[in-house]
Amino acid sequence: MSRIPAELPRAEAAFIAAHRFGLGEPDLQVLGGDPIGWLRGQIGPAEPQRGNHLASGAEGLKRFAEFLRDQRGRVPADAGSGGAGAASMAVPGDMRPAEQQFGEHFRSIVQADVRARLATAAMSAKPFNERLAWFWSNHFTVSMAKASARGIVGAFEREAIRPHIGGSFETLLKAAVKHAGMLRYLDNDQSAGPQSPLVRRLARRRRGEGEPGPRITGLNENLAREVLELHTLGAASEAAPGGGRGAAYGGWGGYTQADVTEFARVLTGWRVPLREMLAEGSAAEPTRFEPAWHDPGTKTVLGKRYREGPEALDEVLGDLARHPSTARFVAYKLARHFVADEPPVELVATLAAAYQRGGGDLPTLYRALIDSPAAWGAAAAKLKSPEEFVVSSARLLSLGEQAFARAPDGGIAALGQRVQAAPSPAGWPDRAEEWLGPDAVWKRVEWATRVANLVGRQVDARALARASLGPRLAEETTRQIERAADGPQALALLLLAPEFQRR
Repeated sequence: MSRIPAELPRAEAAFIAAHRFGLGEPDLQVLGGDPIGWLRGQIGPAEPQRGNHLASGAEGLKRFAEFLRDQRGRVPADAGSGGAGAASMAVPGDMRPAEQQFGEHFRSIVQADVRARLATAAMSAKPFNERLAWFWSNHFTVSMAKASARGIVGAFEREAIRPHIGGSFETLLKAAVKHAGMLRYLDNDQSAGPQSPLVRRLARRRRGEGEPGPRITGLNENLAREVLELHTLGAASEAAPGGGRGAAYGGWGGYTQADVTEFARVLTGWRVPLREMLAEGSAAEPTRFEPAWHDPGTKTVLGKRYREGPEALDEVLGDLARHPSTARFVAYKLARHFVADEPPVELVATLAAAYQRGGGDLPTLYRALIDSPAAWGAAAAKLKSPEEFVVSSARLLSLGEQAFARAPDGGIAALGQRVQAAPSPAGWPDRAEEWLGPDAVWKRVEWATRVANLVGRQVDARALARASLGPRLAEETTRQIERAADGPQALALLLLAPEFQRR
């Protein structure tokens, strides 16, 4: 049943549905007069991405292993993480800079992945569904800014995120954490239990005089920490009274450093062995549990004991998915992404309750979001990120794949957001202030002007403004577009209008 606020006209609701929850439409009539029904009909798994011969995770990993083989002449047993920077990876005899060698080795995969992500969003009949896929891909960030993840970021989104956004958070969490992309990005490849058979064997190995000890000596806590802090419970420092914005939303966190260490012990053994990828080919299953790397004995996480072995990881992740802090943290992030940088407290509470009531069922959570009157506030509080701006412009102009024919990212990197290359495991920032610097604004002006010069004479920006922005088209914006000297200037004014830039 529709829960749009009674005082909100249907035409206004259509704008909010198309721009706040979707990626913009050239004509609001596509919503068919039922904004909530239009959004509800999009809930489910993400559609397959557009693109031919997109690399699987196994294929991307094999390509990484091939680069290491060419660079080193072999793939050593401890090369699983590929954690060294690209600058240290130079193929002998190749005089090009190492960074260039590394980038070109993965260029075809990376460009195809970026183009597929953007073209799919630009042409999708389910833009709300695409926005959800983007949200979860950023929540569970795997970034090609780190060398070890190059060539597998697109596959991570296609294999771990998109098939599961219409299921439960627990299933999505498990798929993301256990995917080869995440294990490599957060260095679990090199995490060995201090008492594992591997470490004990290396410690006993006799070494010659002056020979260094083994490189693999113990735990790496990166994945454990980020799963707790970024993916499930949230950072406790954000939720402490007086310590951060999370306190206003009921609080989250609740783990200690001891929990991080114990969870890291649970994660030992979950690896992506590159040597086997070369030997077995791209059909090999990338993620494996290797008992020799696993720390023996029981582990205690958040006060609960877990047995030794591979089963413990699913058990810990299941308990994290059901934790009240996870419900509040996920609810806050979803509300912040779609509604406001500081979302209404009542909306976050509604979403957290829906999450717990549904046992982490994501469609239940999405329906609670779009059914809540608090999500339909009149003010367009969010600023489009560069990626959202470029894709919504492509949708507005019905450019389809043409928008990404020359540059796979459509110029997004020049606007300050390198697609699939977030700067940290926290992902891209989701607050307007992060995209509003003077230089960032000027780059948007330059981008809009270039696009307008290319296609502005083929479109009627005045009619497009009325059809796409509806009742949100301000009188001042209308006057500016009407007074434009020519088609390109009119289109540039439309793309840069506050009504189009904000959602």
